[in-house]
Amino acid sequence: MFPAQQSRRASTVLATAGLAFASVLVPAAAATAAPAATACDSRTNNTYDKVLGCVTVDGVLEHEEAFQAIADANGGNRAAGTTGYTASVDYVVETLEAAGWSVELDEFPFTFVPPPLLEQLMPTQATYSTGVFTGTGYGEVTGNVIPVDIVLAPPRDPVTSGCEASDFVGLDFSGTADIALIQRGTCEFGVKAINAQTAGAEAVIIFNQGNTELRSGLVTGTLFGINQTPLSIPVVGASFADGEALAAAGSTARVRVDLPESRPQVNVIAELAGRTDGNVVMAGAHLDSVQAGPGINDNGSGSSALLEVAQQIAKVKPENTLRFAWWGAEESGLLGSRAYVAGLDQAGLDEIALYLNFDMVASPNYIFMVYDGDESGFPAPVVVPEGSVQIEDFFESFYTSRGIPYDDAEFSGRSDYQAFIQNGIPAGGLFTGAEVVKSPEQAAIWGGTAGQQYDPCYHLACDTIDNISLEALDVNTDAIAAAVLTYAYSTETVNGVVGQQVPGNFVLPAPAGPQGTTGSGGGDEVDGVE
Repeated sequence: MFPAQQSRRASTVLATAGLAFASVLVPAAAATAAPAATACDSRTNNTYDKVLGCVTVDGVLEHEEAFQAIADANGGNRAAGTTGYTASVDYVVETLEAAGWSVELDEFPFTFVPPPLLEQLMPTQATYSTGVFTGTGYGEVTGNVIPVDIVLAPPRDPVTSGCEASDFVGLDFSGTADIALIQRGTCEFGVKAINAQTAGAEAVIIFNQGNTELRSGLVTGTLFGINQTPLSIPVVGASFADGEALAAAGSTARVRVDLPESRPQVNVIAELAGRTDGNVVMAGAHLDSVQAGPGINDNGSGSSALLEVAQQIAKVKPENTLRFAWWGAEESGLLGSRAYVAGLDQAGLDEIALYLNFDMVASPNYIFMVYDGDESGFPAPVVVPEGSVQIEDFFESFYTSRGIPYDDAEFSGRSDYQAFIQNGIPAGGLFTGAEVVKSPEQAAIWGGTAGQQYDPCYHLACDTIDNISLEALDVNTDAIAAAVLTYAYSTETVNGVVGQQVPGNFVLPAPAGPQGTTGSGGGDEVDGVE
């Protein structure tokens, strides 16, 4: 348990940089009533009172519902390379242009990998969650499932399935459509798959070992290691339970892995020109989902919150240029943001004062987290650019002003801020959690369910409109709006460029300090070793 810190930083009185505001940043119960929607449409929201009165969770939900409808109409997802992503781009562009933003589409190369298929045909019919192994071959095979030295009875340890060529002796792989069913354990995935291919298999299913909870779910990984040659046959993964079902006598199945294809994608880049040349405030959220589901929390939440803020701040004449980005192909390896930053020359990099990232801000079993720029909760595995601590201070002061407990999220670079910080650009952001399990201590502070993931539908089909916390979405949209308005007027605390104070004379309280056990921003990668 990370101890709460009541005063880990000096006072944050930031009036000279345009960051000062306390009278509006109070608990929601004391906030003034929101103006009529027509008033918000017509006025310039250039004060904290105005912008926070007009940014509403209902407004964010309109965008979330639009993304859900897009996914529903496009195979259940909005993944890069699909019609669902294209429709999401069109929706964001139309919304921004209607609000008065200048919008461009920033194209980048993208290789689309169609989702693989694993379907059992006999003795029962079922379609199983699956994934491909790096180094797989391609094709579709429908045929007999042949178990290879598998161990289904506990303790299932050790398992040497497929590790030796002798494991295949006595098994009939002489047909034209034989599928080897191999269990994880002992040796590399690539060794198992090469042995199956050499024995005559036309496809391979590698299912998890099943000896512990962590080795029971869907398994994928790489076929490279000792083996350095891509396979010529398709290789897919399965959970232990699905592998057990596929091991039934007389089992037949269909395995399909389609060839990747080039499908260039786009980022949506929107701007409001500022009065000061060469000082750009960027904020971004990834627009794509995974192929498994619609991605309404990951990352419809960040995309929708940023879109609502863009609408409500569109009539402001900022001191600094505002540039918002809706990134493509984040789920495929941060491809859109990486390509965008790589395409900037040094002058383009130098003009970016800071970057704010919003990836998953409404997790249903949330805790409020701020990227840990000062490394008080986590040693960062990356270099933290100067100025990032001040961004962290801002968000923590915002939460403190609302009387909301918060904690640190590892400054890991595992989202679209990676390319920015690698180029020395200060960054910060908000996060409400993904696959990490909430502790009893955290449940006592933020509510919710201990022992359950912050987002139980992370990267799953159930990440729908029902998978978001309206409370977290409401609070974090206000935090985003306050930060954007602040830095639209001045980035002095971050990069030393003097600007103007936001109209009104308000003072932020000092951050109260992380409260509770620190949260973690990440999950584990499955490598190619047993």
